Amino acid sequence: MSTATITVDREFIVGPVPRRLFGSFVEHMGRCVYTGIYEPGHPNADEHGFRRDVLDLTREMGVSIVRYPGGNFVSGYRWEDGVGPVEQRPRRLDGAWHTVETNAFGLHEFAAWAKEAGVEVMEAINLGTRGVEEARAIVEYANHPGGTEWSDKRRANGAEEPFDIRVWNLGNELDGPWQIGHKTADEYGRLAQEAGKAMKLVDPTIELVAVGSSNSHMPTFGSWEYTVLSHAYDEVDYISMHAYYQEHDGDALSFLASANDMDYFIESVVATADAVKAKRQSSKVVNVSFDEWNVWYQRGLETEDQPHVVGKAQWREHPRLIEDQYNVTDAVVVGTFLNSLLRHGDRVTIANQAQLVNVIAPIRSEENGPAWRQTIYWPFARTAELARGDILRTVVRSDRFASSQYGDADVVDASVTYDADRGRVAVFVANRGLEEASDVTVALRGFTAGQVTRAEVLTIPEGGDRFTANTEAAQDAVGLTPLQASVQDGALRTTLPPLSWAVLEVEVTQA
Repeated sequence: MSTATITVDREFIVGPVPRRLFGSFVEHMGRCVYTGIYEPGHPNADEHGFRRDVLDLTREMGVSIVRYPGGNFVSGYRWEDGVGPVEQRPRRLDGAWHTVETNAFGLHEFAAWAKEAGVEVMEAINLGTRGVEEARAIVEYANHPGGTEWSDKRRANGAEEPFDIRVWNLGNELDGPWQIGHKTADEYGRLAQEAGKAMKLVDPTIELVAVGSSNSHMPTFGSWEYTVLSHAYDEVDYISMHAYYQEHDGDALSFLASANDMDYFIESVVATADAVKAKRQSSKVVNVSFDEWNVWYQRGLETEDQPHVVGKAQWREHPRLIEDQYNVTDAVVVGTFLNSLLRHGDRVTIANQAQLVNVIAPIRSEENGPAWRQTIYWPFARTAELARGDILRTVVRSDRFASSQYGDADVVDASVTYDADRGRVAVFVANRGLEEASDVTVALRGFTAGQVTRAEVLTIPEGGDRFTANTEAAQDAVGLTPLQASVQDGALRTTLPPLSWAVLEVEVTQA
C-alpha cells in the first residue's frame, strides 16, 4: 500500500478554471465528420444529417469549444469549397490524409452543428497554400453583418446572421516537414503577423492563435516559438502546442509518467513567450492554446487505419483512420493530462483533445450503427462537469516511481478546484501504481469540510486487466463506479485501487 497527502489552501489560487480548457477537435479526417458527427440517413440523424446520439454524448461530455476543420487537412483546404449549394460544391483530393473530400459538410454545417451541441467554434485557416487575402475574406464571410461581398455571400447561402467566431487558428503545424506549405519560423512568423493584422482589421474583437511547435521533440522547439512571437507578438493572443503520447514496447511506467513531459512542455512554452514579452518590454501576455493533445498509438502499427497504410491505397471517401481503441491505462493517463492542464490553467486557457469522434477519440460510432463512450471519455466528462470556480495550487507528497523516459514521478497525481458559489471542492486524482492501492489524504487548509457529495473511480473491472476497453460489443466494460470516501479530522480520505483515476467532491465552508 502506498500513501499520499494532497495539500491545498483556500488562499493559494492558480486562477479561475478556463471553460475553454475542455475543448475538442473535429477535423476532416477519417470518419470524424462523415459517419461521425454527420450521417444523413442514419436512424438517429436529425433533419440536418447530424447524429443525435453523438450530439447527446458531446453535450454529456461537457465539451466547450471545438477546433475545426483541421489539423493537417486545413493546410490544403479552400474554405469556399464548403459553402453554397451542396450539389455545386467540388470534390477535392485531400493530400494530407490521402482521401477524397466531398465538401458535403462545410462552414455552415459546422456552425449549425456547434449551435446544436452548445459549443463555441474555433476556426482554423489555411496558411499553408493560401495567405492574407483568403484569411481576411473568411473573417468577413463569417463575422461581418452584411453589405459587403463576402458577408452578403454568407447571407445568400442561408445564414442571415453572422457566425460570430471569436477564436481563429493561424494555420496548423507549419513547423513540420509533413505539412503542406511547411515554412521556416521566419517565413511563418511574418505571414502570421500580416494575416493576423488583416483579420483584426476586419473584426478587431477576434482572438488569434499562432502556430507553435508540433511537439516538444521538434528540432526547432523553443527557437520556433521565440522567432514566431518576435514577429507576431502584437497580433496574436495565444501560441499553440500539440502533444501525443503512447505506451512504447510495454513500458507502462514511462507512459504513466508522460504528464511530466506535458508539464515541461507547457512551462517551456510559457517561459519562451514571456522572454519575448520581456524583450519587447510589453505589458501584453500571450497565453497558450494546447489545441491538440491525447493518447495516440502512432508507432509500430501496421493496421489498415494507419495513415501510412491508407496513403498506399486507392483514393476513397472517409476511410477509417487511426481509430484507436482505448483501455484502462489510457484513461488513467488522460486523467493525468487533464490534471496538468488544470495545474497550468492560469496560462493554458484553451485546450482541445484530439479528436471528438472515431479518430483517436473519446466517442466511437459506427456507420448506420451505435455510438458509445471510450474509456478516456470519463475523466474528461467528469473534470469538465466538476472543475468550476478557481484552481487551487496543489502540493502532493507521494511515493514515487522511476520511468526510463520521463524520470521520476509521483505515484499519485492530482489537481483541485474550488467552487465558492456551490461551496464545493473537487479533487481529480490518479493512482499510477500498477499493483499497489494508495491511501490518499486531502488536507483542506482554510476550509471546514462537510459531506462527501461525489466519489467515483475508474479502474480495472472485475475479471479484466489494464488493457480492458469499451467496444461495440461491450460498450460499458469500463466506466465510473462508486468509491468509498469520508471526512476524518477535517481531511478528505480515500483508498484508490491500483491503476485508477477518481473524482472526489466535498462540501466546504470557509474556516
